[in-house]
Amino acid sequence: MGLTYAEIELINAEDKGLVRRHLLDPEDLRQIRVLALVDCGSLHMAINENIQEILQLPVIGKKRAQLANGQIVEGDIVGPLEVRFKEHISHCMALVLPGDSEPLLGAIPMEDMGVIIDPQRQELITDPRPAMLVGLRPAG
Repeated sequence: MGLTYAEIELINAEDKGLVRRHLLDPEDLRQIRVLALVDCGSLHMAINENIQEILQLPVIGKKRAQLANGQIVEGDIVGPLEVRFKEHISHCMALVLPGDSEPLLGAIPMEDMGVIIDPQRQELITDPRPAMLVGLRPAG
């Protein structure tokens, strides 16, 4: 199986709230379209410093992570970030990787959006299984 990439839209979710409350002009919404590596072996979303410079997401902490090449990096955790793939949306935090590192869409935002990797076509698709709502039980 080769690598899978998807075009996703990244939006500063705080800006989006300001637009909804008419405190920010929609034209000033900080957002960007990127081609991201889709990796169900990684848990979280990762962006690079160049994307962070455009989105200006608030820094909420720091985290150490191991890259696919084994290198350990420490980066800022930023958010909230809105991730969009077609009509699917996830809200999450993201690790900021150095320089122009490849953005990465991990398993948690993928599951939140209800999308999976089709290994035969090497593309991101809508999960054909019904969505599971955690904590809900049948009445009776």
